[in-house]
Amino acid sequence: MTAHDPRLTPARADLAAAHLKGLVDAPAYAEGRAMAGNAGKTWIRRRPAHDAPVETELLFGEAFHVYDVRDGFAWGQAALDGYVGYVAEGDLSAAGAAPRWRVTASSTFVYARPDLKSPIQTTLPMNARVAAGQGAYAQLAGGGFVYARHLAPLAATADDFVEVAERFVGVPYLWGGRTPLGFDCSGLVQSALLLAGVVAPRDTDMQERALGASIVAGPGLQGLRRGDLVFWKGHVGIMRDAVRLLHANAHHMTVASEPISRAVARISAAGSEITSIRRLSQPGRTGSD
Repeated sequence: MTAHDPRLTPARADLAAAHLKGLVDAPAYAEGRAMAGNAGKTWIRRRPAHDAPVETELLFGEAFHVYDVRDGFAWGQAALDGYVGYVAEGDLSAAGAAPRWRVTASSTFVYARPDLKSPIQTTLPMNARVAAGQGAYAQLAGGGFVYARHLAPLAATADDFVEVAERFVGVPYLWGGRTPLGFDCSGLVQSALLLAGVVAPRDTDMQERALGASIVAGPGLQGLRRGDLVFWKGHVGIMRDAVRLLHANAHHMTVASEPISRAVARISAAGSEITSIRRLSQPGRTGSD
């Protein structure tokens, strides 16, 4: 059988998705069922345990196809980027009305009533998807109200993904994070691009293969421009302009902005060199701040 990336292949030793029959050997296959995240965000874990390593996050309203449920965890695959793993069963609901709106604010509250003084039920991060009505406070299909100006139609996109990423300078670094409560390097890239209408893979190696076209910078990294993605093994950053890099990183433990020369020197001293620089065809505005 052809080797498959386990991060993107819903197959275990005992079970595989039905669409993989003939491609993956398994003693049983499951058709699965469509579910969606019902928490503001929840972890997708490597194993069905609350202390298991995390892979990424599933946001409110994002689809998750479930193939098995046991011991309080659902095993399945995220529709957005194909990531496979385990989600706490209580953080999923049967897929209902199709989401038509996306949270475009960094985060927004779900209120019990259409009143800013009413109790808050939960918080939704940027890129959460909702089915909601009209009005100054949009009523969610599952209950609660969201300030409507924090929403936009799914088809609406931000003009400049770098500007989106720049909102989060100072946000803590969080392995597996893809929300304003915490980002990892590839989660920041994926989230900013998503608001700009680009569905990117989740991990750095996937992004390096899939996004943009490779460019060669001049001596001293001359010729870089806003929106270029700089890759190292296991790391990625976004150029804010010709000289400044924005990246969620474990050195600062935040989303930080610094001269690219400083980041290159530090990462090189730790034993890693730039593996590629990728340029998107429509990165947004290319001028400096």
